[in-house]
Amino acid sequence: MKRVVIALGGNAILQRGQRGTYGEQMENVTKTAKQIVDIIEKGYEVVITHGNGPQVGALLLHMDAGQAVHGIPAQPMDVAGAMTQGQIGYMIQQALHNELKKRGIERAVATIVTQTVVDKNDPAFQNPSKPVGPFYDEETAKKLAEEKGWTVIEDAGRGWRRVVPSPDPRGHVEAPVIQDLIEKGFIVIASGGGGVPVVEENGQLRGVEAVIDKDLAGERLAEEVNADIFMILTDVNGAAINYGKENERWLERVTVDELRHYYEEGHFKKGSMGPKVLAAMRFVEWGGERAVIAALDRAVEALEGKTGTQVTG
Repeated sequence: MKRVVIALGGNAILQRGQRGTYGEQMENVTKTAKQIVDIIEKGYEVVITHGNGPQVGALLLHMDAGQAVHGIPAQPMDVAGAMTQGQIGYMIQQALHNELKKRGIERAVATIVTQTVVDKNDPAFQNPSKPVGPFYDEETAKKLAEEKGWTVIEDAGRGWRRVVPSPDPRGHVEAPVIQDLIEKGFIVIASGGGGVPVVEENGQLRGVEAVIDKDLAGERLAEEVNADIFMILTDVNGAAINYGKENERWLERVTVDELRHYYEEGHFKKGSMGPKVLAAMRFVEWGGERAVIAALDRAVEALEGKTGTQVTG
């Protein structure tokens, strides 16, 4: 049985233009669960990871409002990451449980709130670059930066935002637990939102305020569970060179060497397709059989090699 780690994009939980109500998110997750169970019925062993950006953003707003209006202390970003791992994991595991029951499949689903180890000397800590949370006007942003020690930037003409480090994931603290559950037949949801970033000092773990790219962390997870295939599901059906231009070309079957050439030429944006392509290359270079980048609604076809971007050695 082939083992596949599926990294779900944000569209699996929240679609563009939606407000983010629980009902909207649960409806999206229910549709996603059908895709995942289709894959399970094809005979694959599945491990799931997911993003949490919009949910963390909303939670930070809730905490800001709670602090301003009621004096309830806001929690740090690592705690917000853990909270949203639980939130999204709950929705996915319930939707999977219900879909599996409908089809008469007896499988247990478990969410692991996962800590992701990063290097405290990672250069990202000296160069915060990942925008998080709400937009502010310049005056408010600079006041908050002074009060809370934040780094803030003007974000693409839309307002001012806090930026945090985005260090490279080194591994997951709970990897042995995840591996054990998989071997016992559980469908595991782990490393949500890239996991909660932690550093290790004198054998002790400490949470840090950072955001880990979910696809890079998902690739680490794929290595740790000895996956055969790493599949990134997003809102476009693969990676393209010259994206959005007249000479745009979608990549179908591509080797790591070819993909690296395009990557180094700058075809993939840092904040969107870039990390996905990097994660795909890392997985195949590690020894994975294949990495796939594809659209969520074409997951089964992509896993069978019929669509999406298929990356091999």
